[in-house]
Amino acid sequence: MNHYYITFRSVTFAQRGEQLLGRGGVRCSLQRTPRWMEEQGCGYALRVWTTDISQAVELLRKGKVPLRRVYLQKEDGQLEEQAV
Repeated sequence: MNHYYITFRSVTFAQRGEQLLGRGGVRCSLQRTPRWMEEQGCGYALRVWTTDISQAVELLRKGKVPLRRVYLQKEDGQLEEQAV
């Protein structure tokens, strides 16, 4: 199972996303983003545990929760931006 981070512009959007994904059966947790992400205007993120991030992104889009970016956490701890 992979760890992904989905970033949002506000805590409100992140909270809505957390509720929506939880209802959809996608395991996630809300957290502050690392400082380097904050510089890009992303203050909050959902850490998502899944094998298929497209399912989570689709749930957010259908629920009209605007997301900013999606990152995959690699085995070495580095984050790699994903195209979704």
